[in-house]
Amino acid sequence: MKPRSMIQFTAALMLGCFSLCVNAQAPACNKTVYMTFDTGNMSVAQKVAEILKRQNIKATFFLANEKTFRGDYALEDSWRPYWEELAKEGHHFGSHTYDHTYFVKDGPKGEVFEKPQFGPKAGMTVLYNEAAMCKEIRRVDQRFVELTNQPLQKIWRAPGGKTSPTLIRMGEMCGYQHIAWAPAGFLGDELNSDKYPNQVLLEKASTAIQDGDITMAHLGIWSRKDPWAPAVLEQLIVNLKQRGFCFGLLPKSSGNQSK
Repeated sequence: MKPRSMIQFTAALMLGCFSLCVNAQAPACNKTVYMTFDTGNMSVAQKVAEILKRQNIKATFFLANEKTFRGDYALEDSWRPYWEELAKEGHHFGSHTYDHTYFVKDGPKGEVFEKPQFGPKAGMTVLYNEAAMCKEIRRVDQRFVELTNQPLQKIWRAPGGKTSPTLIRMGEMCGYQHIAWAPAGFLGDELNSDKYPNQVLLEKASTAIQDGDITMAHLGIWSRKDPWAPAVLEQLIVNLKQRGFCFGLLPKSSGNQSK
């Protein structure tokens, strides 16, 4: 074999070996988990975004106009660059109701009692008919278009996960699918950090999450002394990758996956 041919052959062989080694280090992706984040107080929002980008995975975010650690609100213009960047990176987004409106109980005539956490009726228990509830869900969608020039996915999540069949039906009539989370997907970032330290939460989630589970955490929680992110988030992603998980986007479809 001529020297030049030998060099080309050796280079090709080395490149092939390198590719095989890289592929061998990446576990087979044969399960899917759906990571989701509710707005919360946004204190770890930037860290979450950095981790997702570094790990090259996509997540689904549920947005409400909640008060943030900066004293502003999550859907104000001051947060436009954050949402624009996440949208550009290909994450998905749903409504968490504009004023973070908690379900209280079913009302008469197919209505529901709700308690907004923010806005002009904060702390009041208000009776919502279908049109009013639809407006509360859709208002996030309209605001997100103003911020990013793209709509939400047609999904929503009730604050606290509190729902009833009547409330779910209201969302569906408005065109939005309600997205809850799996029991193992409750990542515990809103729990007391003394009773539920980060290491305990990490170990539990790393082993308990199963194929098809939807997880839930926040972009910041007022009550937790020891922030959940980045302490738990990145290692959890690494652990799930090692277990063969892909990371899907909501609503569920076979095309919405990242490794």
